[in-house]
Amino acid sequence: MAETPTREVHRLKANSVGLVGVVFMAVATAAPITAMTGNLPIAVGYGNGTGAPAGYLFATLVLTVFSVGYVAMARRITAAGAFYGYISHGLGRIAGMASGMLAVLAYIVFEASIVGVFSYFAKTTVHDQLGVDLPWVVYAAAMLLVTAVLAYFDINLTAKALGVMLIAEIAVLFAVATAVLIHGGGPDGIPVEPVNPKNAFTGASAGLGLFFAFWSWVGFESTAMYGEESRDPKRVIPRATIISVVGVGLFYIYVSWMTIAGNGLDRSVKLSAGTSPLDLFFDPAHTFIGAWAVDAFQWLLITGSFACGMAFHQCAARYLYAVGREGFLHPALGRTHKDHGSPYIASFVQSVIAVALVGAFWATGQDPYIHLYTLLAILGTMAILIVQTLCSFAVIGYFRKHHPEDRHWFRTFTAPLLGGIGMTAVVVLLVINMDTAAGTAAGSLFFKAIPWIVGLVFFGGLGLGLYLRARQPERYEIIGRIVLEDAAERTDDEHAPATV
Repeated sequence: MAETPTREVHRLKANSVGLVGVVFMAVATAAPITAMTGNLPIAVGYGNGTGAPAGYLFATLVLTVFSVGYVAMARRITAAGAFYGYISHGLGRIAGMASGMLAVLAYIVFEASIVGVFSYFAKTTVHDQLGVDLPWVVYAAAMLLVTAVLAYFDINLTAKALGVMLIAEIAVLFAVATAVLIHGGGPDGIPVEPVNPKNAFTGASAGLGLFFAFWSWVGFESTAMYGEESRDPKRVIPRATIISVVGVGLFYIYVSWMTIAGNGLDRSVKLSAGTSPLDLFFDPAHTFIGAWAVDAFQWLLITGSFACGMAFHQCAARYLYAVGREGFLHPALGRTHKDHGSPYIASFVQSVIAVALVGAFWATGQDPYIHLYTLLAILGTMAILIVQTLCSFAVIGYFRKHHPEDRHWFRTFTAPLLGGIGMTAVVVLLVINMDTAAGTAAGSLFFKAIPWIVGLVFFGGLGLGLYLRARQPERYEIIGRIVLEDAAERTDDEHAPATV
């Protein structure tokens, strides 16, 4: 094997964020208030019905099993590229390059997608409560600008801003759910049917309900991207991942269960399938807390989606940074700010891409929710679910080939195998239910192109990996192999130089 070339690289600012900050970043990408209000009504109205909370229970179990292998990898390898680095070590550089390209695609489009739902919530709420009617693109531009400014500075600033917004959105969901519980529920009391595990697989379309349950977690895996910037990453990242998965899961189960209980079983289905699905949340808020809670809920939909978009921007910037510093995109992407330690050039490029995507949908007269949010979310979700699936199998390959002394029948084989099988099933659910998930946007040309875009990027990555192996072996050797202490495979030398 050719010797890996040595060169100096830029590094993200270490010790910028602790366990709580990493958890905030990860949970913000999952966006609890957006996930609940956007996904639960579809699951209840058209999927597994009032068994939707059981669907969240099932998803929690599958993703927890997936996380066992994921954190085993995180204890060995810490890099801004996360999946890109993990898969290149476990399944080889060619698979790593293809997965890295898919991950870049996913996080790039996620920000623009969330800008769409933020603009929709902002336009609707400001008009309803303040009587001001502005074009949605004005709100989109404001979000893109503020996100770009915050991302220029130390990650700690973003983590603090996300923390405030995240606590607020979790508080309102928890308050409504707890009010329902204290009052003994709605017309059916506190029914146990919604959390009966078998009901996760019943209803009009159980597959659709389960897919939307899994969709609600997209972004939790971003914990690994902040390893270089966290304190004691070999401990922080695994803990943050498990806390995010289990904590978000328990929260989703509780909120969805109490929301259904507050409305009653039959009425929950009718509201979810009706013309105002958000009433599934607004009605219990009004009944059990008061009208002011509905107003607060609407404003927190705005801040919650903003937090989600800002977190995805940070993810995208770090993936661009990771592939840039290895020389697979322009090397300038791999530079960090001399004072803030942020990937400021990658962040700027991500902002430009997000502006271009949002601008294209606006210029062609597309709706911010129906088209911009939904279509780009489906594209990104398909890409990231494929990468998550490959990551599970990469864990098995990595510990079999590189660290047999650390192999464990459950942590490094059974759990990642079951996680990989589970994630494969989720990809299948997405493919089967794509039309329903897209709603009225399913007839668009962009929707039809989604599988082709994903395939083109993935096979393009495979082709690039094969080309580099044959023609540029010195570049091939550094795919996913940044050698930085706390940013690479753990070594005995705690003061390893920042080289690749």
